[in-house]
Amino acid sequence: MERLVLIASLKPGAEAAAAELIAEGPPFDLERSGFDRHGIYMSSGQVVFVFEAHEVEWAVDALIDDPFNGMLSDALERWRLVVEEPPRIARERFSWTRPPNSGDPQT
Repeated sequence: MERLVLIASLKPGAEAAAAELIAEGPPFDLERSGFDRHGIYMSSGQVVFVFEAHEVEWAVDALIDDPFNGMLSDALERWRLVVEEPPRIARERFSWTRPPNSGDPQT
C-alpha cells in the first residue's frame, strides 16, 4: 500500500470553514475511487489529506481528472476559498509497521 499526502496552508481565520468542509465528508465515493484508507488532519494553519491505496497517485489523478464529478469540482472551488495556495504533495520517505504476531512490547 502506498500513501500520498496533500498539505494546504489555510488562510488566516479559515479554520472554521475548513472544519465545516471536512465535516461534510468526501465529495466522492472512497471505495469506488480505489482508496483503502483516507484521513484528514487539521492544525491551526494547515490541512493535511492522506490517501492510501495501491498505486495511490493514479487513484488521486483519476479522481481529479474526472470531468463528470460535479460534486468534486464544487468542493474544490469551496476549498480554494479557504486555502492560501495550491496544496503541496508530500511523498512517503519512511514508514514502519509492527509485524503481525510480534507480540505486545509491554509484556
